[in-house]
Amino acid sequence: MSNSSDTHPADRKEPIPTEQKHPFADAESPSSSAESHTSNSGTGEKSRRGSVSRRKFLAGLGLSAGAGALIGGGGVTAVRAASQSHSSTPQPVPFYGTHQAGITTAQQENLHIVALDVLTKDKAELKDMLTRWTAMSERMSRGLPAAEQPSDSEYAVPADSGEADDLSTNNLTITIGYGPSLFDGRFGLKDRKPRRLKALPTFPSDQLIKEFCDGDIVVQACADDPQVAVHAIRNLVRAGSGVVEVRWSQLGYGRASSTSEEQTTPRNLFGFKDGTRNIHSGEKDDLNTYVWSDEEGWMNGGSYLCARRIRMLLELWDRQILGEQQATFARYRHSGAPLGLEDDAAREFDAVPFDLVLGTEPAIPTDSHVYLSHPDNNDGQRMLRRAYNFIEGSDSFGHLSAGLFFIAFVGDPQKSFIPIQMKLSRNDRMNEYVRYESKAIFACPAGLPEDGSLDWGTQLFD
Repeated sequence: MSNSSDTHPADRKEPIPTEQKHPFADAESPSSSAESHTSNSGTGEKSRRGSVSRRKFLAGLGLSAGAGALIGGGGVTAVRAASQSHSSTPQPVPFYGTHQAGITTAQQENLHIVALDVLTKDKAELKDMLTRWTAMSERMSRGLPAAEQPSDSEYAVPADSGEADDLSTNNLTITIGYGPSLFDGRFGLKDRKPRRLKALPTFPSDQLIKEFCDGDIVVQACADDPQVAVHAIRNLVRAGSGVVEVRWSQLGYGRASSTSEEQTTPRNLFGFKDGTRNIHSGEKDDLNTYVWSDEEGWMNGGSYLCARRIRMLLELWDRQILGEQQATFARYRHSGAPLGLEDDAAREFDAVPFDLVLGTEPAIPTDSHVYLSHPDNNDGQRMLRRAYNFIEGSDSFGHLSAGLFFIAFVGDPQKSFIPIQMKLSRNDRMNEYVRYESKAIFACPAGLPEDGSLDWGTQLFD
């Protein structure tokens, strides 16, 4: 008989701890904890673990039915391959500041945005989750794991999912917002609801998919590597298991807006430059006028995130002649210059000649996208766009399931986003080639001070 000390190291096993604290145990719902049941089996009472529904398990991973349908079969691998650039600066985007990062930040190449519904009825539990999310988001913004690993044991549940371990921060930003439904009285927040936070109306040409609309909370993660953005959302949703569940989510690749003077105007999947007149981070006066909220309390310095998932009917669009395509946008496809001017990239930012008539027709069609959305025709109103292209494979007809996930940040939705969208929905020539499948609005609070005196939980509730 051999002594235990003679056992080969590879054959020795560490005892499995009887109780191992999950790194996110505090976020688990009581319904997902072990429940004791008894049964008379003739040999005594037996205890078994309570079951967790498949829906709740998938929701805890951020893989609800809505999320799966939106992310599509291509998954992160296909999106990651489409990433056009990586971080060009070794310094992370600051998490703290007067305003949240991810609004005027130079727009990154990739998006993962998720809307969640709150499951818990416990105000303290929701507040605690938001506090923990703050710490996790700040860590991930610096390129650190979402949380510190409590133990090196192989039997410990990892505190971070690990897929971003070998990647830089890639300019990661994480932005949070709250939907109108969060202030319905469940958590005593009615008196803290911003006065401009009202559900978006249904617009005339909408073909909405209910499961992809609205939500109690939104988290937007943007990065120059899609895996970094997905990692951020994945770990926050994981930490909120039992407190929140995924309502819908969306991956976006290839920015379809520019938010700084250094960025060129990108193209959408129709092949046209998109967002030529977008507000840039250096336009401080316009940011204060059109983007930042001047409301009191936690929304002072915040902004409203308005989102629309726009399905582009690419097969129909691809059969149109160039003249029809250009008349739809009122810009030349090659250069982005307004119709009526030279087709020259140097004229992309020239004033749009709304009064120019060529023959008997206006150079800028009155049902064109530019005519209907331009500030000159909307009392000067502007919005900051952060839109992304998306492709999710093909639908059952073999058509590309693709489009634009449109995000706009505004200070007063009733003055800018809603009236402009209403006008476009009624009269835009482009409506023949798109379907508006979702709508959502969220109040994104002001930024947090670096001294740690506030976090998302205390900012919202205290």
